[in-house]
Amino acid sequence: MAQELKDARHRSRAQASNENEVKVQLIYAFNGTGKTRLSRVFKTLIDDSNNQDMELASSRKILYYNAFTEDLFYWDNDLLNSAEPKLKIHPNDFTKWIFEEQGQDGNVIRTFQHYTNEKLAPHFNANYTITKEDGSDTIVPAFTEITFSYERGNDERSSNIKISKGEESCFVWSVFYSLLEEVVSVLNVPDEMDRETNQFNELEYVFIDDPVSSLDENHLIELAVNLAQLVKSSRSNLKFIITTHNPLFYNVLHNELKKGTYKKYILKKDEHNEYELTPQGNDSPFSYHLFLKSEIEKAIETQQLKKYHFNFLRNILEKTSTFLGYQNWGELLPQQEDGRANPYESRIINIASHSKHSGDELIELSPADERVLQYLLEQLNDNYKFK
Repeated sequence: MAQELKDARHRSRAQASNENEVKVQLIYAFNGTGKTRLSRVFKTLIDDSNNQDMELASSRKILYYNAFTEDLFYWDNDLLNSAEPKLKIHPNDFTKWIFEEQGQDGNVIRTFQHYTNEKLAPHFNANYTITKEDGSDTIVPAFTEITFSYERGNDERSSNIKISKGEESCFVWSVFYSLLEEVVSVLNVPDEMDRETNQFNELEYVFIDDPVSSLDENHLIELAVNLAQLVKSSRSNLKFIITTHNPLFYNVLHNELKKGTYKKYILKKDEHNEYELTPQGNDSPFSYHLFLKSEIEKAIETQQLKKYHFNFLRNILEKTSTFLGYQNWGELLPQQEDGRANPYESRIINIASHSKHSGDELIELSPADERVLQYLLEQLNDNYKFK
């Protein structure tokens, strides 16, 4: 698998090299396709040093945000002693540079509150000493723990709380984004001798994998716009690779970046578990429902229909019904003589796409269900003139 991802990335680099210094590569892929693994393989190809993930050494060539970035942060709940929860930080040069050397904690807090709740406040620890049972003291360094509380006004605040997983992801993104702003600002100074730090001089790539897809649509759009503006403000030779499984995030970035030097791709895994980065045209945004339809059609052609393709069909029906002004996607299904949809056809779509026991079920379809899926797609094409 690693070799296949390397091959896919090599093909992408070859394609990019033919486009005269492509600044941004935007990649869409379904969850589980291999975006995070692609970022890891890419890091190895660009910089095969033994630096720890996110460590800001002067020789570092790539900075990336992915699922492993969040592993720098972990919760200390201490339930046995009824201690208030705190988010702790594994020792690393990444957060040390941001908080201790650059004093970016205020910017991180503002960014986090902007995308979550202005009353939800992170609090960074100062140095403090813990006395162990044997009488020895241990110093806990500053900026190694974060607690969260709700501000009530009048300098009052709630007791510390454990934030949600989505809020935690947003906090980690806020830390990374603060660093990225600093990186772009530093590298925008043309003369290396005039830069406030030389730690980024060797940086070539920024790889961002699915930042904060748990945000609501309005904030996700704003995050995409802000990220695109930051990318466009970069005047150095820094290259950006952004991957996502979120079609809204993908489309907003496309619209914001389409006037620049950028390329977009679809990362696919075929029935043989081989990977391919397929270039997409830059003249129009990515139509998610059309992509799902093409995936079903390809599965029919290769006789690889699975239960999840009913979920694809439901997604197509939902988006098409909304576009056409229907109140329910079931109204787009073929009608019987009594003017109603076949109850079996709507039921099989519901069961296959929203099963409560999907983890215990086979993904294979019976021949009868395959025929139903193929029939429903044909009717959708014929009745609503898909091309």
